[in-house]
Amino acid sequence: MKTVKAKARPDEPITEAVVDKALARGRKLDRPGANATTVRYEDQCLSIGFADGSRVMLPAANYSEFKDFSPQDFQQLEVGFAGAALCCEARDLHVSITGLIAMSQPLMDMAVSLVASRNGKRSSTVKAEAARANGRKGGRPRKAEQPL
Repeated sequence: MKTVKAKARPDEPITEAVVDKALARGRKLDRPGANATTVRYEDQCLSIGFADGSRVMLPAANYSEFKDFSPQDFQQLEVGFAGAALCCEARDLHVSITGLIAMSQPLMDMAVSLVASRNGKRSSTVKAEAARANGRKGGRPRKAEQPL
């Protein structure tokens, strides 16, 4: 792991320009739909909803963080940390949604498959140009047969 030293920054006065710059940086990082908007407890599962209307249901029994939770505790769960965590202030619990999903092997297998599929469709400009050049020559050259 790479270690990064913190930079010493002098105290900056907070001006409109500094606030606008920080907001612009935040908008670049904003990923609509990537962060949760709702959480419900139904059928002994945590139902986590996202901005685009999609929802993930995770069995609460699969997670040790929720083993001593009562139905009232589940009702107090809220989405926090800008949609990145589930929080229960009564239990002083903050759990990463990404971490919960990562603990589900079937969901991780599906995510790996989706990422591989998406990455396989990508083509760099160099790769696209090489394919066009091969096409102008009549396609990919045949492999030379090995003599016996």
